[in-house]
Amino acid sequence: MLKKIVMLLAIVAVLGACSSAGTDSDANSIALQDLHGKNVSLADYKGEKVYVKFWASWCPICLAGLDEVNTLAKESTDFEVLTVVAPGFNNEKPHDEFVKWFKGVQHVEALPVLLNDGGSLVQEFNVKGYPTSAFIDTKGKLVRSQPGHLSNDQIIDAMSQIN
Repeated sequence: MLKKIVMLLAIVAVLGACSSAGTDSDANSIALQDLHGKNVSLADYKGEKVYVKFWASWCPICLAGLDEVNTLAKESTDFEVLTVVAPGFNNEKPHDEFVKWFKGVQHVEALPVLLNDGGSLVQEFNVKGYPTSAFIDTKGKLVRSQPGHLSNDQIIDAMSQIN
């Protein structure tokens, strides 16, 4: 019985490390593009805390939460709010098709959507499912990643714990 408990604790520790540990990655150099074709990278936000929501057009939980994250993007916070979609990766629509589709989505006028064609940032951040939240500190380092929907209050709370 003691072996089972120790094994369970070890598994929980490993899973916790996977979801909240920082990473020394090249994510800051990965080129992203906004919906207007402007090139953007996470390095552009160095010195600022950044919340990133990874989502997909085919994900009903993601779509249900877009209005909420749009509201967060409009609020005055001490962090930037970004969302990332990966056209052509993991069953996401191709780039042009996604951009056309997104123009028809309502209640997202303030939502900053960055496109990561091919999903290199998704892979770099080890995103396993959608939606996933990534929390980045002022040094541009991923300090926490969490799958599943988070409320704005949960996001604000998590960001308040990051330097």
